[in-house]
Amino acid sequence: MFDQLKKLESRYDELEQLLGQNEIISDKEQYARLVKEYSGLKEAVLLFREYKKVAVEAEGMETVLSEKHDADFLDLAKKELESLMQKKQELEGRLKKELAGEDKDLGRDIIVEIRQGTGGLEAGLFAADLYRMYTQYATNKKWDTEVMASHESELGGLKEVVFSVKGRDAYKRFKFESGVHRVQRVPSTEAQGRIHTSTATVAIMIEPKEVDLVIEPKDLRIDTYRASGPGGQHMQKSDSAVRITHIPTGVVVACQDERSQLKNKNKAMRILGARLLDKKEQEEAKKNAAARKSQVGSGDRSEKIRTYNFPDRRVTDHRINLSLYRLEAILDGDLEELSDALIKASEEKAKENE
Repeated sequence: MFDQLKKLESRYDELEQLLGQNEIISDKEQYARLVKEYSGLKEAVLLFREYKKVAVEAEGMETVLSEKHDADFLDLAKKELESLMQKKQELEGRLKKELAGEDKDLGRDIIVEIRQGTGGLEAGLFAADLYRMYTQYATNKKWDTEVMASHESELGGLKEVVFSVKGRDAYKRFKFESGVHRVQRVPSTEAQGRIHTSTATVAIMIEPKEVDLVIEPKDLRIDTYRASGPGGQHMQKSDSAVRITHIPTGVVVACQDERSQLKNKNKAMRILGARLLDKKEQEEAKKNAAARKSQVGSGDRSEKIRTYNFPDRRVTDHRINLSLYRLEAILDGDLEELSDALIKASEEKAKENE
């Protein structure tokens, strides 16, 4: 662990020097990338430096205790050493957590994909409710969101929506949202007042960096066509919509929300990269039984993870058997209590499997 921390500290110092150079400052893209890397290392490096400082103080106090002094002084020195050793142990625990497997992704940007499931038009309306819930939560956390692709259904619902979320701890807070979400309510289209059950599927994907995977141009087929439907009405005169097919895997992404073909292509490539990285990680997770055991839930996208019951004003997360009777607040983006409970359950399960 400490060898790794020394390397991180060395890189942190290197970045500090680079960020002061005029040629780096003038290159906005490179500067932003290095600033982000610098910020990502800061917490671990500052903790490591504090740990080293406390370790030196403790070592000095042990030296003092080995020398002959009066009883009162020795008593004070022993108490001071105990305090330093306790602080050292706490810092070591925080450093281990900072370097833990999950923490490596905490600063990553994510892409959220919501699709209507079973239930027809009602499922599309529920997908739109989930989209509003997540974007409101992101707003509450002061995270940035950007719609990347969307396909509307009738009555203001969504067949599918893909959007990015950028902000500290976004992945940490969103990672447990993947799976099937179920709603139980009386649809506006139901004349008899009967309760219907509908579903929507949520996928949380990390937006890949260049080092995560390489997409070869020869593996892509890129088609352009005229956009149509909501968001495309201003683009009928040009082929601004883009469809990208990744030939080796068959993954297809289409974007038409932007008026610019280039912007649609860039968004489609970002979504494609996220889906390919997610596919790769899902396959690796299936091979790693230990990883599945340490998860809250199976991690399978087909797993029913949560029910939103309107008659009872109840939201139940089935993975941790938690029911909260504040459905309206949750759908308005107040996800903190749910998120905290899922993070805590995940940490406890990880400890059980250590």
